[in-house]
Amino acid sequence: MDSNRLKKVAGQVQKDLAEIFREMAQSQFKGLLLTVSRVTITTDLSLARCYVSVFPATDKQGVVDYLNENKAAIKNNLVQKLEGQLRKMPDLVFYLDDSYDQEEALNKILKGGGESPIK
Repeated sequence: MDSNRLKKVAGQVQKDLAEIFREMAQSQFKGLLLTVSRVTITTDLSLARCYVSVFPATDKQGVVDYLNENKAAIKNNLVQKLEGQLRKMPDLVFYLDDSYDQEEALNKILKGGGESPIK
């Protein structure tokens, strides 16, 4: 499949997932901000890897685990939002995007205020 088409599909999935998560945050994750930082889709449209950031949370992985356990309902909402734009809807897999936490730790190290995680 054309890479431009994949980028467009991934962008649309990311946008629609953000809207679904915004609705979920109001009902199930009060006080949390869920953002979809990146979506990558395989060329055969069989799998969508969705990277999610969670702020502020102590149990970030627990939120991502909840999303993976309820991915059928999330996928159903996504199919309704896409309204037949895709012939085949990819399976969703959610991953914790901890790049912000890594960036924060690196900044702390560079400023001299933290211990190096590399041993």
